[in-house]
Amino acid sequence: MEMDERKATILQAIIRNYLETGEPVGSRTISKYTDLNLSSATIRNEMADLEEMGYIIQPHTSAGRIPSDKGYRFYVDTMMEAKDREISEMKKVLIERQDKLEDMLKGVVKLLARDTQYASLITAPSVSMNKLKFVQLSRIDDEHLLAVIVKEGNVIRNKVIETIEPLNEETILKLNLMLNTQLSGMSMDEISLSMITGLKVQAGTHSTVIADVIDAVAEAISAEEDLKVYTSGTNNILKYPELSDNSEKAGHLINTFEEKEGLEELMTTELSGESGTGIQVYIGSENKVEGMEDCSVVTATYELGGGMKGTIGIVGPKRMDYDKVVGTLKSLKSGLDDLYKKDNQKGSL
Repeated sequence: MEMDERKATILQAIIRNYLETGEPVGSRTISKYTDLNLSSATIRNEMADLEEMGYIIQPHTSAGRIPSDKGYRFYVDTMMEAKDREISEMKKVLIERQDKLEDMLKGVVKLLARDTQYASLITAPSVSMNKLKFVQLSRIDDEHLLAVIVKEGNVIRNKVIETIEPLNEETILKLNLMLNTQLSGMSMDEISLSMITGLKVQAGTHSTVIADVIDAVAEAISAEEDLKVYTSGTNNILKYPELSDNSEKAGHLINTFEEKEGLEELMTTELSGESGTGIQVYIGSENKVEGMEDCSVVTATYELGGGMKGTIGIVGPKRMDYDKVVGTLKSLKSGLDDLYKKDNQKGSL
């Protein structure tokens, strides 16, 4: 049995009606809802086929049908057209608070929750590819150097290096030049043993300093940054009976948002995945976060340049308004990307 145009139209009508009402949908409703000009009997036959194919389910005997996870997935993948909507209020927040990233992110996630009436979350941008930008050695005293290590995204790490003997300013300058000429722009995977050996040979009596600096570089650019997740609209979840009727499940869901453990894992997976910066939709059982099996999660990854990425997400019932959510995320993602591209061109970030 194949999904033909008529079945697809009926399925779309079932899903749209269920999104609006939250009630099981019957054939008589569909006969009025669509412009197919089909009888209730014909629609019942098509709905029976859709049920057999796994796209809709009947929650109770003699009740209408509701979409299954498979039905939602078909709707998301084949029927939904992305809406590039302008969200002027969000853009205003982005422009006014671009110099205060944390405040901006909190403002964005709050507006996102208010606009969609679902729960929302956003992560602070983190470095997706750890490469060394440069290293700067400077003298602290006769026995110590300070290695300032700057990696992609302008993330800075400091490391104190012990020296066997005092180094004069000329020697430190030569070591800086040598290190940056060889290592700038490279990840640890690209720094080979032969390259390290060559640097030590060039450094001569100061080879131990080179070894310590490379160890410090490896530690700095391999370190994982703590992922900050900002949430808003948690109480919006309680507006939907299918998520709030079971107090134990509702409590678990609210706790997930408060503790953020599962959310951090979800957002980290998004940033490290191969999906790039597209829109991702997780419906019901497709969502692996414990306590959120009855929800849908829609995410988008935004880029701020310099290897900096973050993730935006919206969490709601499986009958969420996917059109609105995807359109909102696309507009917000585009606004963030464009805003920071302009800022990078001006050199303000």
